[in-house]
Amino acid sequence: MGATTVPRGTDHRRPVPVGLLRSKVPQVTAVFWVVKILTTGMGETTSDYLARVLGPVPAVASAGLLLAAALAAQARARRYVPAVYWTAVVMVSVFGTMAADVAHVALGVPYAVSTAAFALALAAVFGLWRRLEGTLAVESVAGGRREVLYWSAVLATFALGTAVGDLTAATLGWGYLPSGLLFAAMIAVPALAHRLLGAPPVLTFWWAYVLTRPLGACFADWAGVSHQRGGLDLGTGPVSLVLGAVIVGLVLRLSIDDRRRGGAER
Repeated sequence: MGATTVPRGTDHRRPVPVGLLRSKVPQVTAVFWVVKILTTGMGETTSDYLARVLGPVPAVASAGLLLAAALAAQARARRYVPAVYWTAVVMVSVFGTMAADVAHVALGVPYAVSTAAFALALAAVFGLWRRLEGTLAVESVAGGRREVLYWSAVLATFALGTAVGDLTAATLGWGYLPSGLLFAAMIAVPALAHRLLGAPPVLTFWWAYVLTRPLGACFADWAGVSHQRGGLDLGTGPVSLVLGAVIVGLVLRLSIDDRRRGGAER
């Protein structure tokens, strides 16, 4: 196989083989960001609900098994399949939330410390990915080592985002709604940096990707927690069900569009 044009956002020092261009991750569109933010909120409230109903240890064990199954299905897929991919993202969200929460609740690690630790872990994944593959562009994730590095980065972003959101909302005492509004404003920064200053698309993508986690989680927490904690007291279970239903609807829409595109290509 020869080399072909490098996709937008890919490091131009290394040509991407044709076989790698059939990416196993979705195109970055407005719908992508909407579903991503919804999964972060669902992961937050689902994690809290399961930890309360099942207990922390059984909840983490169950989420870990489901995450492993979801990632195994994603690894077996030969291309991007919306239902498979977004199921894996949801389970990463649930497990990543639990990882950050367990570090704080069970091990007593302050959110400031876990934030720094998860940031270093993410930086290490990015550094290894860049060193081995020459690019952090998601367009070239089509299996093998790059896919392992991609999902490692995704898991680290969820854990980091959870710790950051809890740091602002709980440790610093800003509350869930003000924190959510803060992250809503912050997520516009990478878009503006790309459009107005020409910041690299790969950098701004991952910058925004990290921020989706505390953004979605803070608003979901605000909807689910009690009035005493500054929330709407809708309950973590109901909020999870509503978010899950919306995600399922959007993924079904994406699946229909994906099948239509596949039929047109054939």
